[in-house]
Amino acid sequence: MFRLRDITPSGLYARSLLLILAPVLLILGLMTWYYYSSHIAEMNRKLGQAIARDAAFIRDACINPDYGPDDHARIQYLLETEFTCTLPAGAVPSDQLQQSFAYNDTLVSELAARLGNELVVGQVPQDAKLHIRFPAGGTIAEINIDRKRALVINSHFFIVWVIFFSLLMVALAIGFLNQQVRSILRLSQAARAFGRGRDLEDFRPSGATEVRDAARAIIDMKNRLTAFADQRTAMLAGVSHDLRTPLTRLKLTLALMPDSEDMKAAQSDLDDMAMMLDEYLAFARGEEGDEPGQFDIGVMALEVAASFGPHIPVSGPPSLTVRGRPLALKRAITNLVSNALKYASHARVTVINGPHWAEIIIDDDGPGIPPERYEEAFRPFSRLDKARSQNTSGSGLGLTLARDTARLHGGDVRLSPSPLGGLRAILRLPH
Repeated sequence: MFRLRDITPSGLYARSLLLILAPVLLILGLMTWYYYSSHIAEMNRKLGQAIARDAAFIRDACINPDYGPDDHARIQYLLETEFTCTLPAGAVPSDQLQQSFAYNDTLVSELAARLGNELVVGQVPQDAKLHIRFPAGGTIAEINIDRKRALVINSHFFIVWVIFFSLLMVALAIGFLNQQVRSILRLSQAARAFGRGRDLEDFRPSGATEVRDAARAIIDMKNRLTAFADQRTAMLAGVSHDLRTPLTRLKLTLALMPDSEDMKAAQSDLDDMAMMLDEYLAFARGEEGDEPGQFDIGVMALEVAASFGPHIPVSGPPSLTVRGRPLALKRAITNLVSNALKYASHARVTVINGPHWAEIIIDDDGPGIPPERYEEAFRPFSRLDKARSQNTSGSGLGLTLARDTARLHGGDVRLSPSPLGGLRAILRLPH
């Protein structure tokens, strides 16, 4: 199925430029075609008719010299315009005359209508004269005419002026288009920066009214999302802090009670709750004091792997600079490595410096996750007990927080089967 968008540019600037250039080129082409095919052709036909009338008069004068005084005056006038009635001795041979020139067919047609078909029309190269030869009685008549009298030679001036003003109009339109597209591109950069958790310096709404309204709406949305994230972080910190007091009381109460299987199970649940609260508080503290900036994520991957012991190999470039929130991304990488070690005996970390993305890949040799349950693994508090061991502790937020952090930086976290036989987690971030 034919679609216009398959053959037109995809960018806004290219499409807008096409909307400007296509009508201008179409109108210019049609105007040029009409000007030359109709107006100039008709003028050259009229000039050819006038030359044919004079040539026919010269021929008749050569055949019948008994003309009156008025006819002789006319012949004298024509001779003053370099008309001759006999072929000069040193004339250019007919076969050396250049036969092709502008509107040759028009002039030859008008001459043939009055003089017959036994004529030669041409010009000598680098000469401004047109040579017209035809039989006149027992001799050959030759007419040498300046090309200006036979052809409209300055017709290109009109087209030159049309092209000049068309280019001027296109240049003005492109200048205006640059201003409009620049504001849209600036808005796109600002929206992309806001989506990655950082501000675009010196960004102000500019351009057309609609573009300014869109910029103000994006800024307002960014401010609301920032306020919402700050409120969520503060609430999470407050709730986690408030829950630690009753949790401590329960732990003290259980410590004073006699040991039993039920008491051990309750104590284990309280330990899990305490670990969850510690994770929430660490998350809240990191969000409050983490400012975006340039940092080396390759060094960070080495530090995270070393914190789990020397048995986690790290490959790839040792230095890879990205921009983002260092504490949040370090926590995301830590969550991914910790998640791998919970369900596997071996893990490895690979750092990749792509053309547009930086990737941190964590592979493990654990039981893995079925591909159809990858998205389920990112749900908050999700525990895939059928695929993973039920005897592992955790809040079920590791993958969720890692993906949220990556997406706040314009990236993502994806899962896939690992070459080691377990699960592969890929943290992707833009350069």
